[in-house]
Amino acid sequence: MHIAVENLTKRFGPVCANDRLTVSFAAGQIHGVLGENGAGKSTLMKLLSGYIQPDEGRIVFNDAPRRLRGPGDALAAGVGMVQQEPLDIPAFTVLENLLCAAPPGVFRSRRAAQTALLELAGRLGFPVDPAARLDQLTIGQRQQVEIMRLLLCGAQVLILDEPTTGITAAQARALFAALRQIAAEGRTVLFVSHKLEEVAELCHTVTVLRNGHVVPPGQLPMPQPQEYLLSLMFGESGAAPPIYRPLPAIDAPPVWELRHVTARSGALHLVDLNHRFAAGRIIGLAGLDGSGQQVLLRLLAGQQAPDHGQVLVNGRDLTGAGSIAFRQAGVEYLPADRLHDGMIGALSLADHFALLQRNGLLVDRRRAEELARQAIAEYQIKATPVTPIASLSGGNQQRAMLALIPSTARGILAEQPTRGLDVASARAIWSRLQARRDDGCCIIFSSPDLDEIMEYSDEVIVCFAGRIGPPIPRALLSASRLAELIGGVGFDALVDVVR
Repeated sequence: MHIAVENLTKRFGPVCANDRLTVSFAAGQIHGVLGENGAGKSTLMKLLSGYIQPDEGRIVFNDAPRRLRGPGDALAAGVGMVQQEPLDIPAFTVLENLLCAAPPGVFRSRRAAQTALLELAGRLGFPVDPAARLDQLTIGQRQQVEIMRLLLCGAQVLILDEPTTGITAAQARALFAALRQIAAEGRTVLFVSHKLEEVAELCHTVTVLRNGHVVPPGQLPMPQPQEYLLSLMFGESGAAPPIYRPLPAIDAPPVWELRHVTARSGALHLVDLNHRFAAGRIIGLAGLDGSGQQVLLRLLAGQQAPDHGQVLVNGRDLTGAGSIAFRQAGVEYLPADRLHDGMIGALSLADHFALLQRNGLLVDRRRAEELARQAIAEYQIKATPVTPIASLSGGNQQRAMLALIPSTARGILAEQPTRGLDVASARAIWSRLQARRDDGCCIIFSSPDLDEIMEYSDEVIVCFAGRIGPPIPRALLSASRLAELIGGVGFDALVDVVR
């Protein structure tokens, strides 16, 4: 299906997210949409998929203007969107999610829906268990389910907003193969990303947004020089080069200490963890999805109590004390799912600062709004103090969550801290995290991006099949060696050396 927008405009208060956009996307192709955080990419996609309505302009499908009053209208017209955060019901099975979301009459019976699901999964190369609950699946697997749901419900245009954020390299390869198959069948794919390498590998054309405008007007055929695309995204200066500031070796006390800790999460069993996490270090957790990184972070945040053993924070035994006691001890946890676990989407940044105030029952609203203005300026968040968090782009949500970390934090635990951020924003975030480390904070982060692990870690801990390896100085690792350890090659020898 051919899709076009003409003079499309969308404002959020004083912010003009899309300013008279005019662009079209041909059927049977994969179209990349690039831009820094807040450039207007997600807003354009939500307009096309009916989640929000334009203030001006029109949307045209196959030369016919359409007014979309909601995502149901869009899907009936043939457009479906896969959001950064999966829109599903975690307590339901894969098949139940498909049935409850399908418009009336799409499937004759439960058996017909399962047959269609398995046939499509085989064609796209997605392994699927119709009886699996969504809360037992990874983000990448839930994304695959969402893609199949939209296609089975009639989507001829598939929109994906930062789809490789938070998924493994293997899942990304499977996704790319499936998208090529979908385009080959004549459908239109809009691929929103900030990763130029992925757009170069996958897309037939690219549209670049900057400050709510298409620059230059219209589409560009791929390939294009990376430097040229960067200049379009960020201005003529492009993105700043990465800056890594290694810290000299110091004998620092531990922020956390695990003593003979054992913990379970589903089928995953962590046994006899004995680790010390020193102040003034950035420690990267590397491993395949589900290898133990999230369980370790939750133990260190007090969100999961160990079955056996002790968890010490700054020398105090806080085993089983709960996440509030850990926060009072200076531990902050930044989850990967920003809106479900990290912030309240309906509230503004000022509201969040008000909630964090500790003055009994009284709230100083003026102070909260002043703190929000300072955070917006310091973290370059494209919002006002009263803008609902849910209306921000993914990158701006991430920056807002980071801005809420108090300066007194002694330990920061982060799942994918640059999830959904463009190159420049990610580097800005890491510059701030490095400054926190230099002030004596211990930062432990997980990421599926090995380049990020290698670039920013002082030490790397490899997680493999529920086993947590010893910290390895980054200087002793190469990217190829790290990849081998993640796959289990040489992992046993690494652990034996420490013993």
